[in-house]
Amino acid sequence: MTATIRLPTRRIGSLEVPVVGLGCNNFGSRLDEGRTRRVVDAALEAGVTFFDTADIYGRTQSEAFLGRILEGRRDRVVIATKFGMEVDRTRRGAAPAYVRRALEDSLRRLRTDRIDLYQLHEPDPATPIADTLGALDGLVREGKVRQIGCSNFSGAQLLEASAAMKEGAARFISVQNELNLLDRADEQDALPVAEQLGLAYIPYFPLANGLLTGKYRPGVVPEGSRLASSRRAEQLLTDGTFARLEALDRFAVDRGHSILELAFGWLLAHPPVASVIAGATTPEQVRANAAAAGWILTADEMELVETGLPIL
Repeated sequence: MTATIRLPTRRIGSLEVPVVGLGCNNFGSRLDEGRTRRVVDAALEAGVTFFDTADIYGRTQSEAFLGRILEGRRDRVVIATKFGMEVDRTRRGAAPAYVRRALEDSLRRLRTDRIDLYQLHEPDPATPIADTLGALDGLVREGKVRQIGCSNFSGAQLLEASAAMKEGAARFISVQNELNLLDRADEQDALPVAEQLGLAYIPYFPLANGLLTGKYRPGVVPEGSRLASSRRAEQLLTDGTFARLEALDRFAVDRGHSILELAFGWLLAHPPVASVIAGATTPEQVRANAAAAGWILTADEMELVETGLPIL
């Protein structure tokens, strides 16, 4: 199966990726392998060829599902995965010996001979970042990893990693952090540092746990949604949140768009952003996310979001 739609692309280092990627954290947890296959097939048909997973997703099943489902189609996609968060008591962190073990485990589960983008999932306070970078550089030199990146790093931690990178060695070329219209803290932290350092920025949770899809209303939590079973529901579904959603929805509709399109378009208007990582549990959600990337806000529209929506 080949992609029938070609989305606009941007670059993560040497990698060319569509502006919408598929977050694979639902695979192996909320979705079994059959439903995962339908989502992956729909993604490829919609031109979403960038898949972002991690060793901890679905207790390693996300990688295993992807490996089986993408067999025979590996060269048509860009695969990003992550390591460092706790798989179990012996598999965690970013010490050099574990970096290699984690990589070999991911290669086996993904049924591939290389990872396109290998990301440190979170800082490891027990391991100097220079040591982790040295181990990752070795994997790049062996051809087992094409590019390296990080996730959940603050601006200060990005600067620390940049200072620890050796001349001529593999460098972090991306950072993947949470950013969306309801949680914009990273606009004042890692995002400007990423731009300063020339890193691609990969936002996750772009739809704020589904709140920016337009399906949530006061007193209505869609059955089967992520928030329906989340302990954070009461914390997130407040009168203030719904007032902000109403303001964003009105802003989008007044310009002939949906709040879903606004969520993607706002992120893609930030220069460092390379690809917006959005999860999906159905083929319909994948297609909607891919289609939503058609509106990239102008500078005037970005300013209006900043100044014309005081409730934000």
